[in-house]
Order: sequence, then C-alpha cells, then structure tokens
Amino acid sequence: MVVVSGIVLFALVAFITEPVPIDITAITVMVLLIVLEPWTTISPAEGVSGFASSATITVLMMFVLSEGIRKTGVVQTISARIAAFAGDDGRKLLGSIVGVSGLSSGFINNTPVVAIMIPMASDLARRASVSPSRFMIPLSYASMLGGMLTLIGTSTNILASDVSARLIGRPFSMFEFTALGALVLLVGSAYLLVIAPRLLPDRLPAEGDLTAEFGMADYLTEVIVRENSPFVGHTVREAIEDAEFEFDLVQLIREGEVFGEPLAQKTIRPDDVLVVRTGRDTVVDLIDVEGVDLLPHVAFTDADLAAGEGGRRTDSGARQDLVEVIVPPDSSLVGETLVSANFRSSFDATVLALRRGPTVLHRRMDHVELRGGDTMLVQASRGSIERLGANREFILGSEVARAEYRRSKLPVAVAIIAAVVGLAALEIYPILVTAIAGAVAMVATGVLDPNEIYDAVDWSVIFLLAGLIPLGIAMERTGAAAFLAGIVVASTTAFDAVVVLGVFYLFTALITNVISNNASVVLMIPVAVDAANRIGANEFAFVLAVTFAASSAMLTPIGYQTNLMVYAPGGYRFTDFARVGAPLQLILTVVTTLGIATIWGV
Repeated sequence: MVVVSGIVLFALVAFITEPVPIDITAITVMVLLIVLEPWTTISPAEGVSGFASSATITVLMMFVLSEGIRKTGVVQTISARIAAFAGDDGRKLLGSIVGVSGLSSGFINNTPVVAIMIPMASDLARRASVSPSRFMIPLSYASMLGGMLTLIGTSTNILASDVSARLIGRPFSMFEFTALGALVLLVGSAYLLVIAPRLLPDRLPAEGDLTAEFGMADYLTEVIVRENSPFVGHTVREAIEDAEFEFDLVQLIREGEVFGEPLAQKTIRPDDVLVVRTGRDTVVDLIDVEGVDLLPHVAFTDADLAAGEGGRRTDSGARQDLVEVIVPPDSSLVGETLVSANFRSSFDATVLALRRGPTVLHRRMDHVELRGGDTMLVQASRGSIERLGANREFILGSEVARAEYRRSKLPVAVAIIAAVVGLAALEIYPILVTAIAGAVAMVATGVLDPNEIYDAVDWSVIFLLAGLIPLGIAMERTGAAAFLAGIVVASTTAFDAVVVLGVFYLFTALITNVISNNASVVLMIPVAVDAANRIGANEFAFVLAVTFAASSAMLTPIGYQTNLMVYAPGGYRFTDFARVGAPLQLILTVVTTLGIATIWGV
C-alpha cells in the first residue's frame, strides 16, 4: 500500500507540474507498477492491459467517428444557420453557441466540437461588434456539460464505465445518466446566459482589427533600400542572417507590387520598400545601416497587411491575409519552436506575434517553445491559410472556405453515428463492438480515407488511459483506495450520506482542475466506492458523482483541454476562469448531488 500510495503521489505531482506531458507520466506510472510488482501486485500482463481495455479501444474508435462527422462539415452547416437566425443580436448568438456546443458534445467528442466552433464564434462576435471574450468561456463550459448527456460524450465517461464495471459490476448504458445530464446542461446553460455575461470581461476589442488586437503598431516599420545599401544583391535570408540585430521581413514592396511569403530567396534591389517587424530599440540599429532610410510612420491596419485586393498587388496576384492560428493542446508542435517546426517554409507564412493568455510576444518568438493554447498572428496567402486550416495541428481563429468538406457524405455519417448509438442503447451489441463497426463503416462508405484514421486519434489520450488503468487496479488490490476512503469517512462521520456524496463531487471537481479528468476518474472512483461501502451507501451513486465532477473543470484554463483551447482566443487572464467558473461549480455541486440522490438514491 505504501509503494502504491507513493506512486499515486508521484503521479499527482507530475500531473500538476507537468515536467513531461501527462501521457508520458502515465506510461511512467505503468512501468513503475510493473517493475515494483512485489509491492504493487501488478504483473507485466496486467500492466499493459490498459492497451487492450475496452475503454481504451472504444475511446480510440470514438475519435475516428468524430472525425468522420467533422469531415462532412455538419457543424459548419449548423453555424451558417445560427448566423442567419441570430444576425447581430449578441444574446441570440450566445444562446445559439451554448446550445449547439452543448448538444453536439453529447454525441461528438467535445474537443473537435470546440475546435470547429472557435472560428465560428470569433467571426460571429466581430460581426455583432461584441468582444470574442464574451463567447469563448461559455463555448468551453457548454461543451463540457454537454459531454454528460450520453456515455460517448467524453472519454472520461467511457473510462468511468469500465472502472465501474470492474469494481461493482455495473457499467453505464448509453443513456444511463441522460436525465441528470440534461438537468445539468439546462442549469449550466441558464447560468451561462444570465449570470456569466455579468462576470465575463471584454479582454479583446469588438472591432476585430487583428493588427491592433495584437499591438503591432509599435513593431512594424517601413524602410526603403537605397542603391548603396549592403542589402542590395543579397537574398532576404542572407540579409536577415548577416544582420547583427534582430528583425523579420513581413513584406517586400517593389514598384507597387507586394511580395509575401515565400520571401527567403527574393533578391533585394534598390528602391525596394521593406516592411519589417522589430522592436523600438532595434529600429535605430536598422536605420544606422548604410543605405537604409526610415519611411514616415505608418499606422498599420489589417488592410495594409492583407494586400492583394483594391490596392497593392502581390507578385502572384494572390491575396495576403491575416489570421489567428491556435496551437491545440494535443498538437505535436507543443514543445517545438517555430524554427524547429520549420513553420515559415512549410506553410509559406509569417508569424507576426504570439499571444499566450493575456501576454503578447512580438520579438524573439522563433525560439520560444510553443504551448497548447498559444495563438499566433499569421500573415499568409489564402492558399497557405487553407492548408493551415486543413492541418489538424492547428485551429484557425476565423473561418475560411474549405473544399475538403464531404457534404454529400453527411447523411451517411449521421446514419452511422445513429446506428452506433442505437444498437448500443438497445443493448443489441456493446458500445465497443458498435464503435469499431462504425469506424469501419466510415472508411467503407468513403466518409473517411483510410490514411485519415490514424491522424484522427488523439494518441496522448490513448496512452494516458492505457497507463492509468493499471494504477486503479493497484489502488484497489493493495488497500490504498480503502485507506484514503477511511480518511474521508472519518472526517465526515457526523454528516448524512448525501453530504458525503457532495464532498466527493466537490473534491473531485477541485482536483480535476489541476490534473487530467481521466486521471481523476481512475484515482477517485475506487476511493468513492470504498467510502460508500463503509457508510452503507449506494456505490453507483458515488461512481456517478465522481464521473460528473471529473468533467466540470471550470476553475482554471489548464483543467480541461477545451478551456486551454479558448484561453488565448478569448484573451483571458488565468483568474477569469475562476471568476466565471467558481459560482457555476458550486451550483452544479448542489444540483448534481441532489439529482443523483433523487434519481438513484444514496
């Protein structure tokens, strides 16, 4: 028990501090459990059993099914109807965003739902002259709450069902907790529509000029190259590499034509005008270069940098646009830099600024390690932006027309999802079988190409589940779960079982804000089941309390993937989540606890 408790403590510290990604921590936990088998009782076969777990395989297949729905553009179709219905009415827009994200997340993994809806919400906000900060947190919270409508709403539900089946012999059916989930979604939506708008800040301007929003005015300068400049005759790359100070070339203007990316191999000529990104201190260094003259200060706007229509033309006639590009938490670029990822040459795009929460970086960005939730202000051609939008490593902050949506396959994809859900709900086949069959059907009917299956899966979640499942087994076998349950019960002996149930909900909700929601389920369900046994309460009620609480990480941007995804697009501060989420967390503690007690009893 002592060894397993030590491993649990190690996992908690690693999840909170994140010296390495959480999936790596989970695999490390698995290795420790196997190596220390005499004390953990976990054999090598049991240690790797998480990879063969029905929960892990089901979650993997659900990623494939969600990708099939995403490829049809169904959410974009709904978005267009939202725009037509709500127009410029901010209240209607907020209600529509909350409603669509909440209901969609009951049947599609909420991470891709939020990824799809971020650009839609941003565009709708600016069209209605409303700050995007008003929509982003509600979008994330509604998707979390919607995930509790069905078994397949989140990977956490599927994992909790697996743990519940192992411990008390009762897995979740497809619509096991839909009534409670609908109540939670209804109460949460009412809060997001009525109370949250009074607490949400306007962190970003409503006007929508990205150049002003990212504070580019003091970092963009125009200089003209004279005939005697050492830059003449050299390529852009050579000029930048040979300079003794930092600057970056955004545009090259030659005889009325604007040259955007790719710029590295462009040869600089006399009378070229260079639009450079640099700091105030290095402007002096730049104009000290012989043959380089500073042009009168220009207050740059989006129109100036989005060249190609109605004025300056690019060398190919293609329009250069500005767009926000978000790095999702599961992107392989997390931990990379713009240089190591070869971003500029891979996408023919220039990064003008990088926003991390409320902080905007304008200089020395090339060697900054990217984090999940970072938002880059990118200048690129329409073609490059479309390629960025089609790449699952990024989320665009505004919508672009994409040709790859297979809208003709939409009825087929919806029918497959309906069959997966219906057959599992009627208990004709287990969800594991219907999910696998559904994934195969997505490929067989052409909704997905075979090579798109592997890219659809968030492998970090799969490795996280596989690594943590044996930890839950070890906690139960060695008595570590019973020991922790005894501590909780001893401190709540004077209270009714409903109060103890509420304590478990609240405690799980608090720790899931700093560790993974899947980790919360694995660690807390065994403890909750033992506590229920000690006080003679309903074990299943305690399992449900932990399951619902694990998907309500509303106090921090790091507690849930969708929170991190909206952190920078909303321009939020870390404390904004607690200000909006704390009252909702307390309301849901009461509503969920009483709902469980009423429906299932304690």
